[in-house]
Amino acid sequence: MMYHIFIAISIIVVFFIVTSIRIVPQQTACILERLGKFHGVLNPGLHILIPILDKVVDRHDLREIPLDVPSQICITRDNTQLQVDGILYFQVTDPKMASYGSSNYVVAITQLSQTTLRSIIGRMELDKTFEEREIINKEVVNALDDAAMNWGVKVLRYEIKDLTPPNEILQAMQRQITAEREKRAVIATSEGKQQEEINLATGERQSQIQRSEGEMQALINRSEGERKAQINQAEGEAEAIRLVAEARADAIELIGRKIQDRGGVEAMNFRLAEQYIQTFAELAQENNTMIIPSNLADVGGMLAGVTKVIQESKKS
Repeated sequence: MMYHIFIAISIIVVFFIVTSIRIVPQQTACILERLGKFHGVLNPGLHILIPILDKVVDRHDLREIPLDVPSQICITRDNTQLQVDGILYFQVTDPKMASYGSSNYVVAITQLSQTTLRSIIGRMELDKTFEEREIINKEVVNALDDAAMNWGVKVLRYEIKDLTPPNEILQAMQRQITAEREKRAVIATSEGKQQEEINLATGERQSQIQRSEGEMQALINRSEGERKAQINQAEGEAEAIRLVAEARADAIELIGRKIQDRGGVEAMNFRLAEQYIQTFAELAQENNTMIIPSNLADVGGMLAGVTKVIQESKKS
């Protein structure tokens, strides 16, 4: 009999020991109630509870929790239906408020995010919803964060996973994209042709400039060569004239000296008479008509005049 009582007492003691020891893991918080009233929050570690009086009524994960928000149909400002699918990230910051501030904070956050998203998209046109997804995400987070403070929850961020318009809108957008790409292709082709024509015109202009510069340089070189040739020719002719003049001057000087010698006057007279007669002879051979001076004695007079000039030069 005593043996059975001992066993029963042992079982009761073990039960009380097991129920009074509570180990809370890391990044977890437990809500403790004593006699049905909030008594405290059990942080990570070992805790000793009073059996029957103390009770852990709730347990919260303090890590960042991703929440998949169900997709919904939103109507844009231009009356276009748009199916939106998103995901929400939140974290429990106050375990007490998470247990007593709302009966189910997850459902509350989900419903509030959906209504907030419908309100934001309703103020925007369809094209803006695709361009301003970042703005939509920030507005949803700001709206949820203000309300979630009463639930002991911190909304970290909201991300739109997908925006799906109706098939008709998708086809129209596809046609618009195709038209835009074709327009860009046409513009790129026209710009390429324009650049090609500009390059060809520029090349032709440069070629003409270089050709004209070459012709001008050739003309300059040619005129320079002709000028130098004319200068050389003129210098040669001048030098020839100078040499001829010098030769004639030397000859005249030599003749003058020879005339002053003995017998020089007679020799000069003889030479002049000889040239005079030779000239008439050549005229007789070349022409049928011959002009003879009326007074052949003029030859002797001419010789006498020349002789007189020479003699006067000797005296001087």
